[in-house]
Amino acid sequence: MERIAKIEPLAYTFLKHEGLEMAERIGLALKEHAKYGDLAFDKFHLPRFGFGGRLSYFSFADSLTYCYGGLDSLIAEYPDLEAQFREVREKLLVLNDARRCYRDERVKALDSSKACWGGGWGGHANPDFGRIVNIGTDGIREIIAECKKRDNPDSDWFYRACEYTLDALDIIGARYHDIAVAKAAEESDPKIKKYYEDAARAFEVVPKKPAYDFTSAVHAFWMIFTGDGYDSPGRFDQYMARAWEITEDKDAARDILERLWDSFHDTRSWNLCLSGSDENWCDESNELTYEILRIAREKKYQTPNITLRVHRNTPEKLWDAIAETLASGIGMPALYNDEVVCPALEKIGIPPCDSHDYCMNGCNQIDIMGKSHMGLEDGEVGFAKCLEYALYNGVNPMNGNEESLKTGDMRQAETYEEVENAFFRHLEHMIYTSCNAANNDQHFRAVYSPNPLRSCLIEGCLEKGRDYKNGGPLYGHGQVLAETATDAGDSLWAIKKLVFTEKKYTMAELIDALDANFEGYDELYRDFKNCEKFGNDIPEVDGSTAKLVNRFFKVLKRHRTYRGGVYTGGCSTYERAASYGMSLGALPNGKKRGESLVADSIAATPGCDTHGPTSLIKSVLKYDHVEAGSGFVFQNKFDKKLFNTEKGRESFKALAKAFFAGGGQQYTVTVVSPEDLLDALENPDRHRDLIVRVGGYSDYFVDLDRGLQENVIARTNIEL
Repeated sequence: MERIAKIEPLAYTFLKHEGLEMAERIGLALKEHAKYGDLAFDKFHLPRFGFGGRLSYFSFADSLTYCYGGLDSLIAEYPDLEAQFREVREKLLVLNDARRCYRDERVKALDSSKACWGGGWGGHANPDFGRIVNIGTDGIREIIAECKKRDNPDSDWFYRACEYTLDALDIIGARYHDIAVAKAAEESDPKIKKYYEDAARAFEVVPKKPAYDFTSAVHAFWMIFTGDGYDSPGRFDQYMARAWEITEDKDAARDILERLWDSFHDTRSWNLCLSGSDENWCDESNELTYEILRIAREKKYQTPNITLRVHRNTPEKLWDAIAETLASGIGMPALYNDEVVCPALEKIGIPPCDSHDYCMNGCNQIDIMGKSHMGLEDGEVGFAKCLEYALYNGVNPMNGNEESLKTGDMRQAETYEEVENAFFRHLEHMIYTSCNAANNDQHFRAVYSPNPLRSCLIEGCLEKGRDYKNGGPLYGHGQVLAETATDAGDSLWAIKKLVFTEKKYTMAELIDALDANFEGYDELYRDFKNCEKFGNDIPEVDGSTAKLVNRFFKVLKRHRTYRGGVYTGGCSTYERAASYGMSLGALPNGKKRGESLVADSIAATPGCDTHGPTSLIKSVLKYDHVEAGSGFVFQNKFDKKLFNTEKGRESFKALAKAFFAGGGQQYTVTVVSPEDLLDALENPDRHRDLIVRVGGYSDYFVDLDRGLQENVIARTNIEL
C-alpha cells in the first residue's frame, strides 16, 4: 500500500485511519493530499486546485466520496496494483452507499413524478472566504485556541480535524510559491513573468497571514474557493473591500479582477452578491461593487450569477449602474429587496445584525454569509401535481400508479371546498414527505459527510466544537421550493367559477375531459383555457393562487430541520420548468398533456398575463413575500430597443422601485429582442452569445432545450 499512498494519498490516508472519527480521518487525508496532489495555475494564471485523485475526491456537497470512472485508468497505468486499487474502491463504495440509504422507494417515485423531492445532495452554502483573505490560517488557529478553552466535551478530535485542514492549506500555499518561482524563472513573456512573480510574492504571505493587497487577496481567495469546490463567492465586494482599498496600483487590481472574472466563468462558479445595507440601513456599496458591474457588462458572460441587494438608501448612482448592466443583455444582476428579505429572516429568529449579512448561493437560495448552512434547496413541491392527485384520488394520471393519499372521488364533489381541501391535503402531505426526506438526508450527511474545511470558515462551528454538517453553524434553517403554483391556482379558480359558481359543467365532465386531453370537449376546453388567469390584477383570481402559496409557507414553518432550524419556502425552477410541464397531464387551466409550458417563477404562467406590467406586479404582490425565506423569483422580459433608451431605463427603475415598495422580494429581467429569440430558434449559430434569464440563473439561449426556449419566449414582453 505504500505506493498507493503517493498515487492516491486522499483515499489511502482516509482508509488508513479507520479507527478515528470521520472528520479527523478526512482532515488527515486532506493534509496528506496537500503534499502530493496535483497543483496548477489555470489558464488565467491563478492558483486552481482541488482535493481529489482518480479514486476519491473531497467536495463541499458530499465530503470525501468515491470517484466513479477512475479505476480503469489506474489499473491500466499500474497493473501490478490492481488488487489494492479494487480493495480501496470497495471500502469507499461502502461510504457512498451509506449516504444513499435515506431514500425509500415511495420518495423516489414521487421524485420521478415531479410531485416532490427532498435531500439527495449536500447543497450550497456561503463560507466566509474573508477569513482566509483577512486573517489567514494563523488567525483561524487563534480562534480555535480560544474555542478549545470552552466547555465543548469530546471535541478534541473535531479541532484536530480543523487544524489538519489548515495545515493542508499552508502546505498548498508553500507549494504554489515554489511553482510560481519556477515558472517565473522560465517565462520569457514579461507580462506573464510578472504574474508569476506576483504570485510567488503573494504566497510568501498567504494563506498563513492576511493578504497585503488585492493581488495577494485574489490569490488567497481563488486558492481556497477552488479547493472548496467552486460554490458561491457570496458577498465578495464586502470581504474583499479591505484589500481593494489598501491597494495603490488600481490598474494591477483591475487586471487581476478581470482575470478572476474569466476564471469564475471558466469554472461555472455560482452566486456572487453585491451591495446591501447594514442593520442601520446604511448602504454598503463600494468602489469594488461598481468595478464588478463594469466587468460584467463588458465581458457579457452568463456566469457567475450576480445578485445585488437594494434598499431604502440605495444610491441613484447604483440604480443607474444596475440598469446599464441589465441593458448589456446578460440577465444580471438579479435584484433582492433588503426591506423584505431581512424582516423574513428576522421572523425565523435571525437578529438584524446577521439578517443584513444575507447573500445568495446556487441559483438564488438565501444564506447568511459565513454563519449558516441553510441555503441549499432542501426540496421542492409540485403544486399542479398535488392538484392532479386531488382530482384522481391519489393516483398519478400519467402512469396510473397510486402515489399519494386517498382523499375521495372528486367526480362526486358537491362543493368547491371539497376540491380545495383535497388539494391542501395532498400539498401538506408532499410538504411533510419533502421535509422528512430532507431531514433523513441531513442526518446521514452529519454522520458520513463532515467538512472540516467549511467548519473553519463558518461561524458557530469552532465555537460549538461541531461540524458544519452537524449543527455547527449559527443558523441551520431549510428551504423547500414551490413549483407550478400559478398553474394550480388558475386551475382551481376555473373549477370554482365554471363548475361550482356558474354550474356550466360538472366535476365528472371536467375529469372526463382531462382524461381525453380535451379531445371531443372543444367548448369545455375553450371555456377553461380562456378563464381568467393569475397575473392580470383580478383580485379573486390572484387570491386563488396567493392562498395556495401563503398556506405552503405557513405549513412549512411547522417542520424543523435536522440542522436545528425551521423550513421556509421560495420559488425557483432552475432549468426544470419544461420537465415539470411534461410530467403533468391535462389541467383545468387549459394545459394539455405533453405541453411543457408551465410557470417558471412566481409570475403568471407564460403567455397568460395580458394586461401589462403594472397588472402583473399587482398580482404578484398578492403573495406575502415576507414569508418567503428563500429566493422568490419574479422575472420579466424587456424589449431591448425600448430598454436601451433613457426613457426606457428610467421606466425600468420606476417599475422596480414600485415593486419593491409594494413588498416584492426579488426582481429579475431579461433584456432581449423578441426577433432575436425567434430567429435563434431556427438559426442558433447566429446567436451563440444570446443570454436569457432562466429560473434563478442566466444561460445562453441556444443551449437551452426547446421547452425552456418556448418558456422564455412566452414570458411577458414588457413595453416600457
